Amino acid sequence: MNRLPFRLETRDRKLLGVCAGIGRSMNIDPTFVRIAWVAVPLLTFVTVWQALLAYFICGLIGAVATSKLRRRHGDFERMGEQRRTTTHELRTKLDATDRRLMAIDHHLHNSESDALAREIEALRKEQA
Repeated sequence: MNRLPFRLETRDRKLLGVCAGIGRSMNIDPTFVRIAWVAVPLLTFVTVWQALLAYFICGLIGAVATSKLRRRHGDFERMGEQRRTTTHELRTKLDATDRRLMAIDHHLHNSESDALAREIEALRKEQA
């Protein structure tokens, strides 16, 4: 089993992202972790205050791990997240065929070609 390091999860978090981070690192659904976090104080000798204290301690540990990860990898190169590319970057990476197809598409879909198409259609109706 390929385990990821624990860190706070920012996308699927409810409070601090602890349960989502634990779920991601253990490769299970965070909902099960949340249910377990609530069920343990209700079904065992652990008190609610101890569970809350453990949650916030895990939050501190996760915050430290997340900040170390961001310092090491930078803001845009974090574990699986990719930086969004701009339209300019996409256009400059196009090869010659893609550029030619884009130019043809622009040529076919402009106001002058629409007006020309209407004139051709009117002439066809006159001939019929």
